[in-house]
Amino acid sequence: MRRLIALTTICRRQSPAIIGFILAIVLVSCVQTNSINKAVAGSQIILSSSAEPNTFNPQLMEQGVGILTFLYEGLIRENGRGEIKPALARSWETSEDQKRIIFTLRKGLKWSDGKPLTADDVVFTYKDIYTNPAIPSYAKDFLQIGKTRSFPTVKKLDNWRVEFTLPEPFAPFLRTTKLEILPAHILRSSITTKDSTGRPLFLSIWDTDTPPNQIVSNGAYKLESYVPSERITFRKNPYYWRKDTQSHTQPYIDRIVLNTVSNNDTALIQFRSGGLDFIDVNSNYFSLLKREEKRGKFTIYNGGSQTGSTAMMFNLNTGLRNGQPLINPIKSRWFNTVAFRQAVAYSINRPRMVNNLFAGVGALQNSPIAVQSPYYLSQQAGLPVYNYNQEKAKALLLKAGFRYNNQGELFDSDGNRVRFTLTANVGNKVLQNMAPLIQDDLSQIGIQVDLNLIGVGLVVDKLANRLDWDCQIIDGFPMTVEPNEAVNIWSTKGNWHFFNRQPQAGQIPITKQEVADWEQKIDDLYIQGAAANEAQRKQIYAETQRLSQEYLPFIYLVNSLSMVSMRNRIQGVKHSALQGTFWNIYELKSNPINN
Repeated sequence: MRRLIALTTICRRQSPAIIGFILAIVLVSCVQTNSINKAVAGSQIILSSSAEPNTFNPQLMEQGVGILTFLYEGLIRENGRGEIKPALARSWETSEDQKRIIFTLRKGLKWSDGKPLTADDVVFTYKDIYTNPAIPSYAKDFLQIGKTRSFPTVKKLDNWRVEFTLPEPFAPFLRTTKLEILPAHILRSSITTKDSTGRPLFLSIWDTDTPPNQIVSNGAYKLESYVPSERITFRKNPYYWRKDTQSHTQPYIDRIVLNTVSNNDTALIQFRSGGLDFIDVNSNYFSLLKREEKRGKFTIYNGGSQTGSTAMMFNLNTGLRNGQPLINPIKSRWFNTVAFRQAVAYSINRPRMVNNLFAGVGALQNSPIAVQSPYYLSQQAGLPVYNYNQEKAKALLLKAGFRYNNQGELFDSDGNRVRFTLTANVGNKVLQNMAPLIQDDLSQIGIQVDLNLIGVGLVVDKLANRLDWDCQIIDGFPMTVEPNEAVNIWSTKGNWHFFNRQPQAGQIPITKQEVADWEQKIDDLYIQGAAANEAQRKQIYAETQRLSQEYLPFIYLVNSLSMVSMRNRIQGVKHSALQGTFWNIYELKSNPINN
């Protein structure tokens, strides 16, 4: 999962899992405020997001990443069933030793500015951006292979063919090539030219002040306009390569409007009033919307079990920054005590969450791998689970040296009251309602929890930059089908290894940071799993799930159904829990809105 969280319905992007992850923190359902209500010529669809992009540079984007689904494609793509399909590459060949892959591009590909897209762009993207040590690219986590964390080499064979050579067999590589291809003719000079501090200009190119016509894309749409705090609009890319079986150019919808909004309650109001074409249907809204489905001229689509769950995590980082601990050392000792985390897991009444927050339409989540995955380990097969049991929680705490006073308040062995802050995105209704339930559950075992409900931008800043939080709950934690798509979460150096994150390129260094044995073991197993055969992979990823549940860097909570609602005038919707609603944006059709 590339950037934090919420597989919100708009735009689940097609990059490896962390596409995941910030999506769930970051995107909440769609809504319109001060939107473009006046009619425009041609067809359009109106969406919205709670998070605005912090940049339009795909490799540096931490917020609003869902828009990249509209703007960019890779060599391959995944359909709604998670199957690998050709995209910019029309075909590929893999050598017998599984260490060489030759991709053949479609001829006649063009960028949104009309310039040719060739093998030079592929080589530039992988060599000069993705594997460049001076660029803090999220893609690095998915391309580092084996214990040496070596990158594949890439070379141009001719204008239409590119060869990748891997240091060793790497089962997930083909799926990884859905990463965006970027334009060499626009961005190359920003790699070679440095600013006054010696950093590549690429690190500041395509910021949110950049004129939209200077942002060049290869996807179904191009950026048309951006009004901060109001909306982003996208216009059909006239040079997009796709055509339907009757040779009609795609996409069919001329324009996409993405409005900035604060929360999903506002989204519901706007959807019901007809100002929005699409909404994520959470369990609280389902009954109301189902009653209005016919009159409101919309359809509710059920994509099956979500591949993004709610989860809770403690900050296990023991490091110092500028000589100061990131986390209060007293709290850090609690958080890094396995029995403490296990006690918290036992104390959370997840069945109550299913009933109160999801209206009974949900399931308890216990694994970082989706139930749809062939690598999923069930409880029957040996996955540890933490069913609600507060007596067991208290027993674990007492055995670990904690104690209770006469009022039932919990103290550590040094007499410190056990109290910490739980942070969540205030714009996410599920998290907003879940936080007080967790607060109440933990009070029953003597722990005082202070709630800190803040905006999504501050959440992302704490997780990715400041690293100074106690405990977080997140929505849309990516439950991957291909385990390696979450490698940036489980690699100890991964960009989204949030529970014990190391500073990334350009960030203030951290000293005295420790990596636990189990943490390193999971990292090692992910490396082994990527190089193993299918039978071995299942055994390896079963072990990663057992370790994850024993040591609980994440306490998985509740998983819901993936449901969305779309206006009936939008045709061709193939909503999928695996890929979201807009994976086939080029196929969607809309009745035109006339002046």
